[in-house]
Amino acid sequence: MAEAEEDDRKPQSDEARSAFAPVGGVEAPGVSEDEHPTSEFTVPQGLRIQPAPVDEQESSAFTPPETYDAARVAVTFTPPEGVPIVRLTKDVPWQDRMRTMLRTPVADRPAPEATQRPEEEGPAVPRVLDLTLRIGELLLAGGEGAEDVEAAMFAVCRSYGLDRCEPTVTFTLISISYQPSLVDDPVTASRTVRRRGTDYTRLGAVFRLVHDISDESVDVTLEEAYRRLAAIRRNRHPYPGWALTAAAGLLSGSASVLVGGNTAVFFAAAIGAMLGDRFAWLLAGRGMPEFYQFVVAAMPPAAVGVAMSLWELPGVRASAVITGGLFALIPGRALVAGVQDGLTGYYITAAARLLEVAYLVVGIVCGVLMVLYLGVILDAGLNPETTVQGPNRPVIQILVAMSLSLAFAILLQQERSTVLLVTLNGGVAWVIFGAIAHAGRYSPVAATALAAGLVGLFGQLLSRYRFASALPFVTAAIGPLLPGSATYFGLLEIARNDLNAGLASLSKAAALALAIAIGVNLGSEMARLFIKVPGQEDPTGRRAAKRTRGF
Repeated sequence: MAEAEEDDRKPQSDEARSAFAPVGGVEAPGVSEDEHPTSEFTVPQGLRIQPAPVDEQESSAFTPPETYDAARVAVTFTPPEGVPIVRLTKDVPWQDRMRTMLRTPVADRPAPEATQRPEEEGPAVPRVLDLTLRIGELLLAGGEGAEDVEAAMFAVCRSYGLDRCEPTVTFTLISISYQPSLVDDPVTASRTVRRRGTDYTRLGAVFRLVHDISDESVDVTLEEAYRRLAAIRRNRHPYPGWALTAAAGLLSGSASVLVGGNTAVFFAAAIGAMLGDRFAWLLAGRGMPEFYQFVVAAMPPAAVGVAMSLWELPGVRASAVITGGLFALIPGRALVAGVQDGLTGYYITAAARLLEVAYLVVGIVCGVLMVLYLGVILDAGLNPETTVQGPNRPVIQILVAMSLSLAFAILLQQERSTVLLVTLNGGVAWVIFGAIAHAGRYSPVAATALAAGLVGLFGQLLSRYRFASALPFVTAAIGPLLPGSATYFGLLEIARNDLNAGLASLSKAAALALAIAIGVNLGSEMARLFIKVPGQEDPTGRRAAKRTRGF
């Protein structure tokens, strides 16, 4: 007790008391009534508050006002019946189904229906993405359009049960991103396409693999898909090297006869094209860029034409020899693919493809101009006023147009089962062009566009019938329509220092090339537009491309 009283008498430290505690022995002054703190929501004295009506007291912010009329409600962005559901029928080819999915916003895409049975623990995401990238690499390296490559990649992912996949294709890079859920991190993989090769047999095999993966009636596991893909890569080209060289000669010779040449011109153009092809193969084996390969390949046909002009053989058109050599070199495949990518909204890939075409054309121009300058110096008698169009020989021209398409199909390494169909398609294209341009005396550009549109239409129908790509049925068939003569005369005028006439002729050649590309794409789109989709009665349900009004 004494210790407690002693502790009370000890002075306490500053930590033992509050800073606001009154000091001992000092009386605190009183606080007036006016200085009492009040709330800012306190009603001041003298202000009378009228009580609110009962209806307003029970209403909320979501209660419609008295002026609201349900019968006159404004049109909202979302219709009352909801957003239309995207319905995909299984009878439609997988290209159309996946293209519709790609053109549909992500939020409106239906849930995937896995056609292949995944493993018990779920789909192997890294392996599915790797398989998808390998398939896309083969398609893009084979010259397929960007939209079709994305459609194939999307089909593989959805077939193995991976939803929310977004493939992206550019000229040299393909990537795919998969997001398991809204809270999981996305998985992204990419692959670079460094080498390109023209082999439509391999392209058709990849399309069949994608079709089997997308088909419910065919069981293709991941292991089986990898085995088939490895077999596709290991397969040799269907035609040997000597057959490709002979096909280049046949193409050039047929083109020379198509523009008015005779038998001597046919063999001269064929020899020049085969020499150019062998020189290009020699440079390719040494690792030279493709630009220089085209420069060297364009020189022998031009040299043969200049030599025949120096000899002044009667009845021989040297211009037809050079024109036939140009037919074998103009990159029609890359041009069609570039314009198709641009029309479907893939502008980066389209710009890269068209830039590639420009480089190759410049290479051809350099090779031909060097020889033509030499011919002008030697006074070879190259006359730009001499037309390459010979007498009207419809039967012979149709036959050589078909042989030109046949040779083009062999150069593209097409399957033997498709060569006959594409040969007939090329003959039909020349018949339409000849009927409009020669018999009807209409513009060659319009005739080329209509003939190319028919080629694209037939190619799309054949691809749907065989569940394959449309490229093997289209690219070789446009061979007779390539602007070889306009290109030759433009280069000859430039070699004779007539720049205005040369540029005018080259502009005509560019217009013909664009007419071919646009006509092929328009024919393909018309086939998709008018072919009835099973199970879809309303044709307006077809999705448009990425953009429709530019914004």
